[in-house]
Amino acid sequence: MAADPTAADPSPAASPQPRADAVRNRESVLAAATRVFATSDTEPSMREIARQAGVGVATVYRHFPTREALVDAVYQDQVVRLTAGARELLAGRPPARALRLWMDLFGEWLATKHGMTDTLLAMVDTGAISLAHTRQELLAAIATILEAGAAAGDIRADVRPEDVSAGVLAMLAVAARSGDPDQARRLLDLLMDGLRPHPGAADGLSR
Repeated sequence: MAADPTAADPSPAASPQPRADAVRNRESVLAAATRVFATSDTEPSMREIARQAGVGVATVYRHFPTREALVDAVYQDQVVRLTAGARELLAGRPPARALRLWMDLFGEWLATKHGMTDTLLAMVDTGAISLAHTRQELLAAIATILEAGAAAGDIRADVRPEDVSAGVLAMLAVAARSGDPDQARRLLDLLMDGLRPHPGAADGLSR
């Protein structure tokens, strides 16, 4: 029996592509949600996120049917920015400078959690988000910069990714409670100074 020439082509190539305005709307909602989550002490409404994005609330729900879907999208987007950011920063800068700039990206990533903490923790409890997997991805990004820094001689060769992560988290936590908006920068600069090789000091030894 001859094939029906009017039948729809089931191949993936025939699948409709998202319209350009739909893609723009989704990106606008994602960017707005990231900003609002970072500046809110409590979880903002979906209507507020829509207002910040300049779209109707129906558009938000069309792309992100639930608050959990939006939180997951923001969270995963920030993780990708951190992991890809390590490679991008290394591409055009010395490793030590790349690491210091990456610390700022890490701080921005932490800030996005302010307005989505309750939903994020609930998703962790249900297994919808794996913090262990995220931690491994972030440690791998740090390791990439540390390895380049050790090879270039501008970051100590005895530094572990876990120690950098712990140090950045601790200093950002202290700065968040201080009320001094510049303290995070100063503390991270001090941490970065400690990661640089010191003339006359052997790796792993304090002198």
